Amino acid sequence: MNEVLHIINEMAPFLLLGFLIAGVMHAFIPGGFYSKFLSKKNFRSVLNAALLGIPLPLCSCGVIPTAMSLRKEGASHGAVVSFLIATPQTGVDSISATYSLMGLPFAIVRPIAALFTALFGGLLANRIGSDSVVEKTEETETCCCHHKEKQHKEEEKSCCCHHKEEQEEVHDCCCHHAEADKGMNFVEKMKVALEYAFVDMMEDIGKWLIVGLIIAGLITVFVPATAFAIFVNNTWLSMLLVLIISIPMYVCATGSIPIAVALMMKGLTPGAGLVLLMAGPAANMASILVIRNRLGSKTLFAYLLSIVAGAVLFGCVIDFALPTEWFGVDALTASCCEESTVWWQWVSTAVLSILLINALVINKFVKGKADSCCCNTH
Repeated sequence: MNEVLHIINEMAPFLLLGFLIAGVMHAFIPGGFYSKFLSKKNFRSVLNAALLGIPLPLCSCGVIPTAMSLRKEGASHGAVVSFLIATPQTGVDSISATYSLMGLPFAIVRPIAALFTALFGGLLANRIGSDSVVEKTEETETCCCHHKEKQHKEEEKSCCCHHKEEQEEVHDCCCHHAEADKGMNFVEKMKVALEYAFVDMMEDIGKWLIVGLIIAGLITVFVPATAFAIFVNNTWLSMLLVLIISIPMYVCATGSIPIAVALMMKGLTPGAGLVLLMAGPAANMASILVIRNRLGSKTLFAYLLSIVAGAVLFGCVIDFALPTEWFGVDALTASCCEESTVWWQWVSTAVLSILLINALVINKFVKGKADSCCCNTH
């Protein structure tokens, strides 16, 4: 139980950061930005999403609310998948930590691998993904109004504005950034950002996030790290084992580095170590469940296939194509492996719990609350 709580404590700050970024992006970035740079089903929108995500210091859970916010603002399936893959694998913090513990070659290969994997996944999602289920869900569940009780059809139609002049997959709410367009000041915009982040977004994906966190925590506890070293003498089996365990398990981009280093010192190949660095942070049960629920099975397939294919491909490049001496692990420090939970992680867990209870429980019983900007009846 203590280990599960430690995992949740470790994830909570990143989740709060992810929700906050989603709110800030909603309140401060004009809606036209997303429709212009991320909405089209083409290579450029996928590339823009990957380049946007690579430097952000978000883990595979913290990226979820931000990515779902992008989708609601009009980003295409491919752009969302590209962002989901690229963002948790890297970040300015993890790149610097990779350099300090694993050397310059790993620090260079890691973001390059993340970029190409994100591009492949995004393009595949645009090609095979279907918007039909998501459009129905967004029109009936995630539209600005959330009026699930009896409402007039005219009110439902007026709530969601389908901008047909934009791409077909763009479904902006009629109140999209209405406040921002009225010249609000910074404080007013921050109020909109906080309400969107910690009420609307948490109500939208909070249930699936909790289920995924519990599953990921249990997997992390009951699958020991030593299991990665079972097949160290076989490169392919080592990669397969790493994939099976690391994909559903939670591990952040920075936290995966000491694990990979320790396993490499036990005999795991550098390529298998890179598989852990890519597949571990890029996915876990929380992200898998949310993507399946919000974007559909086809998009989830593209997401997982691209992560697996990209990790194995670049792992093989390291093991079979690049000089072995480039990826030696020497002068290892374990300073980032500290397992103790600091006070601010406990505070983050408490704050996250309160916000989830407010979004998923209290708001269900509060009548007349303003679900969003366009739901105010006059």
